[in-house]
Amino acid sequence: MCRSKKSIDVIPPRSSNSKGPSFSRSSRKPKTSKSSSSLSQPSSSTSITNNSVLSSGYFDNNSSYYNSFSTQASKNLSSIRDSLPENPHIYDFSDICLATDNFRSNRFSSSSASSSWLCNLQGKQVVIFQRKMRRPIELADLVHKLSVICRSHHSSLIKLLGVSLSGNYVYLVYEYVHGVNLRDCLRNPKNPSFTVLSSWISRMQIAADIASGLDYIHHCSGLETSFTHNHIKITSIIVAEGSLMAKICHFGTAELCGEVTKDEESSKTLGRSKSKVMKIEGTRGYMAPELQFTGLVTQKCDVYAYGVVILELLSGKEALKFLVDEESGGYQRVSVIDTAREAAAGGSAGVRTWIDRRLKDSFPVDVAEKMVLVALECVEEDPKKRPDMDKVAGQVSKLYLESKNWADNIGLPTDISVSIAP
Repeated sequence: MCRSKKSIDVIPPRSSNSKGPSFSRSSRKPKTSKSSSSLSQPSSSTSITNNSVLSSGYFDNNSSYYNSFSTQASKNLSSIRDSLPENPHIYDFSDICLATDNFRSNRFSSSSASSSWLCNLQGKQVVIFQRKMRRPIELADLVHKLSVICRSHHSSLIKLLGVSLSGNYVYLVYEYVHGVNLRDCLRNPKNPSFTVLSSWISRMQIAADIASGLDYIHHCSGLETSFTHNHIKITSIIVAEGSLMAKICHFGTAELCGEVTKDEESSKTLGRSKSKVMKIEGTRGYMAPELQFTGLVTQKCDVYAYGVVILELLSGKEALKFLVDEESGGYQRVSVIDTAREAAAGGSAGVRTWIDRRLKDSFPVDVAEKMVLVALECVEEDPKKRPDMDKVAGQVSKLYLESKNWADNIGLPTDISVSIAP
């Protein structure tokens, strides 16, 4: 028993009339007394054993109080434990069928690679994604990856609650975040002149949120591991209602569906000829050149896709589109990367005319030029020339702070809260 513990055990409640001894750090030994029956002044000759006896007797007299306190504490801990989710959660396939009404309920979204349903599962509003397994994965490896992904916590990530397996399909259960995807925030086909992100600060906040979340995925601070997202695009970013904070969807999909391989030898030998046996999955405009050539998913592919998203965020234009060439009758390929490079070559004046006109020229031109250069560095053709996400996140965070200082100097509000119309 340490000395501090002994001194606490023998301290009785002090009487209002008694000055009593001082139990400070400088006087740990109690004063001597002729009376051994008083707990307020124990004898100096009392041994450690006697102190224990005194302490035991003191607590015995108050056993009912401490028993009651212990019972109450146990109940509180039990209620907290019951309120915590089982993490990770392996759902029965029957629960998935029940929640989606055997997949007959209205779909939340659908694409060539996946389908999703917004539903209630075990009392929680969730989004269930159905995806096909790309390659076999060992059960032990699946359980390990699932446990790490479900333990991750970051404000810019939509949390994975658990999975369910059936045949060649995996069903990923994510928490539901009320908001809309970044594409719909930037470009509304019914009203092209309107955007929810009408201020420079709101766009810089989203750029910083995505960078921070992607940096966490690549380095998983505190989890001693790293992952690759492989689904970064403008529709994979949810802008939360009210706060306009950006949250990344589909974290864990690539790892749990077998889209990412850790086989270093295959990554060195896999070429264009061998990639025919694989189905390369991605979105046109966001796929890095090496991904299209080899089919190998790396973290540098995420960096490339992030750069494309930032260029869309700054310009308000699509990543890639094809326009009809009236002279030749064919189609002209227009990439946001190409237009950004032309703007950066023109210096501040070129960047100023390239930035989304709906911002009404209300942004710091020097910061905008730096942001364009950061994004262009992310979309370098050679993956070795692209920076890691930790470096990118640091640069974007610094530029976000510079943007806030700019807004404060000209008196613009920086606390943004907007209602997103459906």
